[in-house]
Amino acid sequence: MIIILIQFGIAYSEDTYSKYFANEKGIVSIMYHRFNESNYPSTNIQMEIFKKHIDSIKIAGFDFLNPNLLDEIFYKEKAEKKFLLTIDDGYESFYKNAWPYLKENKIPFIIFISTEAVGKNGYMNWSQIKELEKNDFVSIGNHSHSHDYLVNFSSNDFEEDIKKSIRIFENNLGYNPIFFSYPFGEWSLIQKTFIMSNFKFAFGQHSGVIDLNKDKYELPRFPINEKYGDINRFSFLVNLLPLQYKKVFPEDKMITDNNPPVMKVEFFDEQNINNLNCFSNEGNGWDNSQLEIENNILKINFRDKFKSRRGRINCSLKDNEGWRWFGVQFVVKDIIEN
Repeated sequence: MIIILIQFGIAYSEDTYSKYFANEKGIVSIMYHRFNESNYPSTNIQMEIFKKHIDSIKIAGFDFLNPNLLDEIFYKEKAEKKFLLTIDDGYESFYKNAWPYLKENKIPFIIFISTEAVGKNGYMNWSQIKELEKNDFVSIGNHSHSHDYLVNFSSNDFEEDIKKSIRIFENNLGYNPIFFSYPFGEWSLIQKTFIMSNFKFAFGQHSGVIDLNKDKYELPRFPINEKYGDINRFSFLVNLLPLQYKKVFPEDKMITDNNPPVMKVEFFDEQNINNLNCFSNEGNGWDNSQLEIENNILKINFRDKFKSRRGRINCSLKDNEGWRWFGVQFVVKDIIEN
């Protein structure tokens, strides 16, 4: 049994947390999919690299957060940075390659399962999932039933997909998980509202560090794969700090006829954001975003329409404590990526 010692400051209720907390060090959440499956480089990591990632976190002196504690500590000012390990999709390669290592070292994690795929070729079965679930450092998460492009679903079809996954979890585990992960990191405001009524936390695939001012149903994660798993890049991620803000506009992250959207980020009065830098992928590729800052409100003037399915914006700020980071992902409805 692993014991995690966590130091926290004053706790705040959900109604009073929307203020700036200078000592908040945040939670860095990292996301993996496949292990030792070289045929899928965009979702794969080699175990030897994965172990180096874990070692770099330990060497830096940081602890992994048991996800069972997230509900308890989310609205507390975290004086020490923590790491949250998440796995998406429940591939069999995770069970064969990563699970023995994580079990031996009792490293906490959430594994998000899409119920339709369970037991199919290349995926874990319910017996294997139940084996994981018996350990107190493992949490199971809901990843929908179909793992389809759910933003293209009607509201009724979306709700039925999620309800079906909930029924399957209840039949096999006796409960529906409190954690949800949006397939492909995509959601609309209507879909997010439905998820809020059935889960306590929901994770996307936009990069950033979790802090007590982040939306519990839009939690960021750093996706890791062969391309973005380079140890030097990962070492940079290890030391990132949260970039807190009050609100991101628009609230709906689905783009329909508003491409590009008008995007604004409201920061706190205590923050100096004059040295903020942002990159975004509208048009034909990544480039510096055109920024306007007035009264601690950032406006991003996109250069062009988003031409790929997912519009991404990443912003960073360096201060006396180090680099701070947050990201936002939009989804352009009806564009299907290869």
